[in-house]
Amino acid sequence: MSETDRVRKRRNIDDAESSTESSVSDALNTNTVSSDLDIYSKEVINALIAEHLPPTPNNFSLYFDRLLEDKSESLRKHIKSILELEESNDGETTIALEHSLKKGFSSVKNILDVTANLYKNITLMTKILEKRKAELSEFTDKDSIESLISSLDNDVSKLNVILKKQSSHMKTIYDEAAIIVKNVENETIFDNQYGVYNKRYLITKIEQEIGLIREFKHSSSLMMIELSRDLNTSENNDRAVPLMTRTIARLLLKTSRRNDIVSHYGNGIFAMLVKHTDITSARRASERLVDLVSNSNFFLADREIQLKIAIGVTDINSDDSAEEIVVSAIDGIEKAYLNPKISFAVSLRNKN
Repeated sequence: MSETDRVRKRRNIDDAESSTESSVSDALNTNTVSSDLDIYSKEVINALIAEHLPPTPNNFSLYFDRLLEDKSESLRKHIKSILELEESNDGETTIALEHSLKKGFSSVKNILDVTANLYKNITLMTKILEKRKAELSEFTDKDSIESLISSLDNDVSKLNVILKKQSSHMKTIYDEAAIIVKNVENETIFDNQYGVYNKRYLITKIEQEIGLIREFKHSSSLMMIELSRDLNTSENNDRAVPLMTRTIARLLLKTSRRNDIVSHYGNGIFAMLVKHTDITSARRASERLVDLVSNSNFFLADREIQLKIAIGVTDINSDDSAEEIVVSAIDGIEKAYLNPKISFAVSLRNKN
């Protein structure tokens, strides 16, 4: 590309930015929440096209932040106030976790150091006892024996004081490490058993979505899924049920979209937060998931078990709490069990 073409392209982009800046300012004067963001987003797309870059999420995010730096302060504040609704504190949480883990590693190192010193002192006490025992065999008079016993008693007393002090120090360090481990567990967002997010992260994301819906008025839904209770029988031993449940978790991850949140709510019940999805679309997603699971048979020894799930679906209402929304979706599961002909049911809260 010639230098003239580059200058011309840059001029076109600058003209587009100038035009959009004016349009956005007009939109701000109308006090509409989304029109200014809509116009600015179109500008970002136009800039990507002008630069012959694919409008992938990463490129869009990069240009979104870059072009915003050249806008007016009022526009930057307005758009950033909108973006704050979508932002999470995952980065801050990660930093806090890393800090806690480093403190935990330091505590473990201290425990190992104290353990090593304890071992050295116990070894020293063993050597002293062996030495005194050898000396004792050489003495025959009572005074020498009593003097040796007194010396041994003094050695043991000194070592006992040291060992008690080190043991107390180890207990203190262990208690600190236990608190750190507990705090880390309370801050985690991942369920190691099933390889999905945990309940804490789910509730956080539902609360975040409630705020977004309150602002932008779009539709999102929540699906709660569990392995059919018909399969949780004595015939399927304790080992089979966890394996089937983990299979369900993998299928949920396989079918979920990039922005969906798949998590383990607890007791083998999973949740899928499907953003920008109304009840009708959530119904279709439930049907597809039921079909996928039913076609994914599970083999246990020489038996073939047809997997089956129960799904409860509810909408995310900005007037409800995250807990109320979860309860409503779980109620949908119970409704699905009432009708043996269906595998999912919709549960909606009463809206006044």
